[in-house]
Amino acid sequence: MIKSKKMHIAPRVSLLGLLLLLHACTVVGPDYVRPTIDVPTKFKEASNASTFDEKSAGIQSGAAWWSIYADTELDKLMLQIEQRNYSLQTYAAKVRQAQALAAIAQAEKLPNVVLGGTNDFGIRVNWELDLWGRIQRNIESNNANVEATLADLNAAKLSLQAQLAQNYFLLRAKDADLVRLDEMTNAYEKLLKITRNQYAVGVSDKGSIAQAQAQFATAQAQAQDARITRQQLEHAIAVLIGKAPADFSIAMAPLANSVPTIPANLPSELLQRRADIIAAERRMLVANARIGAAEASKYPKFDIAAGVSVRKGGLGGLRLAAPIYSGAPNAPREKAEADFDEDVASYRQTVLTSLLEVEDNLAAQNILTQAYIAQDLAASSSRQAAQIAQNQYQAGILTYQAMLEVKAANLTNERAALALQGRRLLASVALVKALGGTWQTSTSSSSDQANPKQTDKRSENEVGKL
Repeated sequence: MIKSKKMHIAPRVSLLGLLLLLHACTVVGPDYVRPTIDVPTKFKEASNASTFDEKSAGIQSGAAWWSIYADTELDKLMLQIEQRNYSLQTYAAKVRQAQALAAIAQAEKLPNVVLGGTNDFGIRVNWELDLWGRIQRNIESNNANVEATLADLNAAKLSLQAQLAQNYFLLRAKDADLVRLDEMTNAYEKLLKITRNQYAVGVSDKGSIAQAQAQFATAQAQAQDARITRQQLEHAIAVLIGKAPADFSIAMAPLANSVPTIPANLPSELLQRRADIIAAERRMLVANARIGAAEASKYPKFDIAAGVSVRKGGLGGLRLAAPIYSGAPNAPREKAEADFDEDVASYRQTVLTSLLEVEDNLAAQNILTQAYIAQDLAASSSRQAAQIAQNQYQAGILTYQAMLEVKAANLTNERAALALQGRRLLASVALVKALGGTWQTSTSSSSDQANPKQTDKRSENEVGKL
């Protein structure tokens, strides 16, 4: 170290040298450019989609995506998932961790001030000159990692919301199924009593009793199986909203009669809407910045030191640390480049997977709708037949067993229609998720698409709420 007391010209020379060094600073490594990817101009399955009117569906600008189902119970559950879900809280913690690391990286640009020392008291200041951009690349990497973890949080939130909505609709489908199964169980129980009475007076035989008993037992078993599934769905919903299953229950209610049609916009808009794509894109920036940091590690490192020592007085100087020998000098950069290539491939695969999910669920939405229309017609016709059979039984034209056979056929058609309605609701939720939680056209510019930072900042404000 050079003592400033004995060399009066040293501060001026050091200052001049510092200015020259700062002027000569350069940031090594490639600047980030988002890799291109071929995206189709439209979705293949969107051509068969029905027309859609947002106003008639009750959609309000800026409303939560599940509001299209107009279910107050679902609305309440969704609020709880944001407040209490523990998996979501782990993602929020990861965001805060990334933010702390970004703050540490940013602090490297500033001088480091230390009070005291070994066998001495005083103040020392160390400042690394970022001649090659190592610190700058680390800052870029950590800032992009914050954005990636924020996108992970958004992706996890949407995934959990979709899981909750699907479990809820499955539960409602079981509610409707149980109503019909209980009705049939009661009917078969009545048939068994009638058959036993007929046997007692010699009108029926033991075979008829055995058949009636089998039908009654089968209906009971189907109803109990449906109850098991409903309870398991109720338990799953409880855990999603951060409650113990023993402390949570949902009263039975009808299944939704209508399923909203979810339109798909341009495939390219997925790149700015889907949080998993945003996360994958930001991780490419992280990897790209690390290439520059790895390259900068090959060059000399300069630190400026200054301070006041009790024993030695004023201290100051420039410290050089230069790599002399490395068995694999290019390995760090090659490793960083390979990491970047891996993230590029992962990004492109994420985009392709998102396109697949949208196409699959558009197809499901369209085909299931057509299937439901046909099955609903079958259910309506069999319901009329069951009513006619009921009237004929009351008029003494049909036996109770003959009437019950018609009613059982109606039950089969009703349950099939319910199952298709439930699948339509599940497909609609899956499509919303595949579209990134919205279908509204974005007004973002092309630069916003490449840098989703503004979108993520909104989520950053929500981290502390989780």
